[in-house]
Amino acid sequence: MKGTIVLTFLLLLQVCQAQTQSLFVRQLRCEDRVEPLGVQPANPRLSWQIQTDQRNVLQSAYRILVSDDTLLLKKDQGNIWDSKKILSAASIQVLYEGRPLLPAKNYYWKVMIWDNRGQASAWSTISSWQMGLLKPADWGHARWIGYEALPDSAIIAPHVHLNGKKAWGTRPVILPLMRKSFELKKEIRQATIFISGLGHFQLSVNGLPIGDHFLAGGWTNYSKQAFYLTFDITRQLNTGKNVLGVLLGNGFYFIPSQRYRKMTGGWGYPKLIAKTLVEYTDGSHEMIVSDESWKTAPSPVVFSSMFGGEDYDANMEQSGWDRPGFKDAGWQQAVSVSGPPVLLAEMQEPVKIKQRFTAGAVRQLKPGVQVYDLKQNFSGIPSIQLRGNKGDTVRLFAAELINADGSANQKATGSPSWFTYILKGEGDESWHPLFTYTGLRYIEVHCIPKDSGAVRPQLIRVEGLHISNDAREQGSFSCSNELFNQTHQLIDWAIRSNMVSVFTDCPHREKLGWLEQTHLMGASVQYKYDVASLNRKVMNDLQLSQYPDGRIPEIAPEMVLFAPPFDESTEWGSASIILPWYNYRWYGDRQSLESSYPMMKQYVQFMKDTAKNHIISHGLGDWFDIGPKKSGFAQMTKAGITATATYYYDLTIMQQVAALLGKKADIPVYAKMAAEVKAAFNKAFFDPVKLQYDSASQTANAMALYMGLAEEKNKKAVEDALVKDIQGRNNALTAGDIGYRYVLKALEQAGRSDIIFDMNSRDDVPGYGFQLKHGATALTESWQAYESVSNNHFMLGHLMEWFYSGLAGIRQTARSVAFKEVEIRPEPVGDVQSVKAEFVSPYGLIKTKWMKTGDAFDMITVIPANSTAVFYLPAKPGASVMMNGTKVVAEYKDGKAIVKTGSGLYKFVIK
Repeated sequence: MKGTIVLTFLLLLQVCQAQTQSLFVRQLRCEDRVEPLGVQPANPRLSWQIQTDQRNVLQSAYRILVSDDTLLLKKDQGNIWDSKKILSAASIQVLYEGRPLLPAKNYYWKVMIWDNRGQASAWSTISSWQMGLLKPADWGHARWIGYEALPDSAIIAPHVHLNGKKAWGTRPVILPLMRKSFELKKEIRQATIFISGLGHFQLSVNGLPIGDHFLAGGWTNYSKQAFYLTFDITRQLNTGKNVLGVLLGNGFYFIPSQRYRKMTGGWGYPKLIAKTLVEYTDGSHEMIVSDESWKTAPSPVVFSSMFGGEDYDANMEQSGWDRPGFKDAGWQQAVSVSGPPVLLAEMQEPVKIKQRFTAGAVRQLKPGVQVYDLKQNFSGIPSIQLRGNKGDTVRLFAAELINADGSANQKATGSPSWFTYILKGEGDESWHPLFTYTGLRYIEVHCIPKDSGAVRPQLIRVEGLHISNDAREQGSFSCSNELFNQTHQLIDWAIRSNMVSVFTDCPHREKLGWLEQTHLMGASVQYKYDVASLNRKVMNDLQLSQYPDGRIPEIAPEMVLFAPPFDESTEWGSASIILPWYNYRWYGDRQSLESSYPMMKQYVQFMKDTAKNHIISHGLGDWFDIGPKKSGFAQMTKAGITATATYYYDLTIMQQVAALLGKKADIPVYAKMAAEVKAAFNKAFFDPVKLQYDSASQTANAMALYMGLAEEKNKKAVEDALVKDIQGRNNALTAGDIGYRYVLKALEQAGRSDIIFDMNSRDDVPGYGFQLKHGATALTESWQAYESVSNNHFMLGHLMEWFYSGLAGIRQTARSVAFKEVEIRPEPVGDVQSVKAEFVSPYGLIKTKWMKTGDAFDMITVIPANSTAVFYLPAKPGASVMMNGTKVVAEYKDGKAIVKTGSGLYKFVIK
């Protein structure tokens, strides 16, 4: 009997263990990054995902342990924080609430959770983060240093538009090598370097490159701050002699007065500040800081411009300059210089070299001149391998397009711009630019011998290196319509090419953070990439760019001062309100919303002060719409419509934000303002006879619908007017940069995805298909694919959002935050027979895969743990709806069967 009891107990224990082992905690993240270094917030936010093969799983509680010693953590001891068991469903953006965290210190953490059945998970694997330098005193005696100081009288910041004054001359600058020799006499436990290099830097330790960053140090408002990066250099340092080596480049910090440039100016010459913290095994510490003891000399980079290209003279290389034993007697001492007043840890993902392209075709224009076609338009740099004689030169012209004779066409991307490499004549040599990039598909290469008539340098390899922000790719889409697949790829290449430390308009002639695309293209980007940390950086840019009167410029950081109407427009400046709200809805980032609220309030006041009788009528309007003239300024829709509609939309958001943040006194203020703006808008622009807005442009009607300006009694008529205009143009679009997203959203909300299909499943009128038909490999600035404008622009890529939210049906409910309550609403329209899409929400993987065959509709869906879902399936009353082999009783509304579920894998069959 006793043996039977023991056996029964063991069997029950095994069953319980098996159940427990089916519940895991994965994907631990601190500040939305995996094991980040240099964490700036004093109370970081922690997130995790739950993995299980069970359905309907919700988290009911969690426990977090944080320690400064992994051995303690392995013993389940959190000497820095033990949250104990917290009854909460929160698994994202959980605020650290333990002991005060110390600068530069490493912390280790793990978490376990309980589900809604009372089942406990095992502890997660251990993750970590390292704190940054939290206040100025943490930098100790580190100083900004450089090769030379730019006189105050020569500072031009922000930059001036275009070329500046001839009297300024060429404004040459030395791009320096900086080195620091030092000796460590004890056994090293850990070593960390905190470093900022302006405009950009490359770091090495004992000759070994540190990190794989490109353009290290994100762009910002250098008058107010600079970013520093944190690197673990424990393995690169030795007991004994060591050398830190830094190569500095210009970036946006200094733009020379040579070649093509969108702007001219400079905050100063290249400089750095650094602190290296060495911890020894005996518990003692040592610091190596930037000061006048560093040595410096000119580097082989003899010219570098964010717009004009880069030149490199290999004959100026100094072998071993960043290693111990190098003789630096001929180098000068670094000088102490001034720098930005605030240093902030760079928390967004870095820019990296992401992909290599080899030439798909080569054309010789004349002896020594060849053009390489890389077959893809992308953001990047050329890379060459070659051999030749000392002093030979190779010059490269990058371009998106080619002229009729096959030569590089730089008319729309900034001309002249080129890259130069001067050979040292020592066997095979390899090179690529270090501190700039451009947009390119073609590389025109000129091989120039030093001596006239001599043998030309020989090219061994010509490649293109694609650079982009290293944001994690988290979405994918494909369907049975090949044009839509190609369109998805077209838009994706424009997103990838314009995602660096800001969201740029184009990767060549401007490289500026135009703000309207941060909210209009936000969802399209976020379905494909995790940009939570990059969004926070952009919100910081917005706050730094705000003027005392509340105005927000059209670009942030405001690298250059533009004249009207390119200085301020409501549709652009409203990123200060819409982006923090959208970011909160998508990622659950309440903290960024709170920190943005003062900026948001100031901008509302600015709009109020600017409006005349509640109407705002200045600005760029629906940029690059399609009208009777060549695209550019809005033609089909008055600026007053787009600006005032956005003003009203901002006020509706402010009411929601005020309620969320407990700003009760603000709610009626914004409600009253919204009512006044709505009344004024409808009085000015609504035609009560024709029941349409203004001239019935697609943008005017769509924005009135989506933003809630149309009265309920008129909504159906306005929807009909929108559809009538589209169909009256043979399903051609007219909306531009501002309006097209709202056209798609208004049609989607009205249940007219069939119209969206009709507009975009063609190539005979300007649009996505038209661009593809005319050879585009990245989304262009104009619907018409003009050669005279950028051919790599992502401002018109709004259809990407519909691919995921409409065709695939992945979205969240109106009340949901961070996809806590998922809505699956697929739209099987047109000739689309199947769709497959995935998207990793903050809670985990959401997946849909559906197929339409005759009257049957089959779909497989995955909903992540700790989320629930509402399905709106294409079925009318009387249809058979089967879920996981069982017939379900569904509600029906507007031709949809409504089914509610928890997390898990679901297979639906509808006949």
